[in-house]
Amino acid sequence: MVDAMTGGTRDDTADIEPRQLQQLMLRVAAEDSSALAELYKRTSGRLFGICVSMLRSESDAEDVLQDVYTSVWRRARQYDPAKAGVLNWMAVIARNRSIDQLRGRRASAPIDEAGEVADDAPSAFDLVEAADDRRRLAGCLEELDETPRRAIRTAFFEGLSYAELASREAVPLGTMKSWIRRGLLRLRGCLDR
Repeated sequence: MVDAMTGGTRDDTADIEPRQLQQLMLRVAAEDSSALAELYKRTSGRLFGICVSMLRSESDAEDVLQDVYTSVWRRARQYDPAKAGVLNWMAVIARNRSIDQLRGRRASAPIDEAGEVADDAPSAFDLVEAADDRRRLAGCLEELDETPRRAIRTAFFEGLSYAELASREAVPLGTMKSWIRRGLLRLRGCLDR
């Protein structure tokens, strides 16, 4: 495989000695570009393997690997040998960049590939229709006599039973049922107009 950074081929079999990698990282932190090239030569094979295994695309893995070494160059001073070995630290960067690439793929999928998203909210048409129905119902309720109108509103909007309404109005249960039944029939007639 051609090495994009040095123009040669990647040395995937280079011996990776942790102490040597730490020395190279110290030089990279001091902005020594030849140290970065040597670090690349010694570690790119393994990091490329991580990227390819996650991305399943050599071309995407090469792009991500370029980003990894750019990050290493910029963040070399942040490397702490007490927390992780150089290769492990760089592997985390490679993994994170690969995850970012995968997320970018999902975010840039064509709109045609997006699934239908159910929206439980009522449509604008439904809202207008419901508002119109409420307005018509309020107008028809106003056409009723005061007693049946009050009984229907109380029964349906406050949830009182016929017995509770009869007790509240101090009328027999049968009378309350008749008022509500006749009032509902008049409402239906009004709403059907």
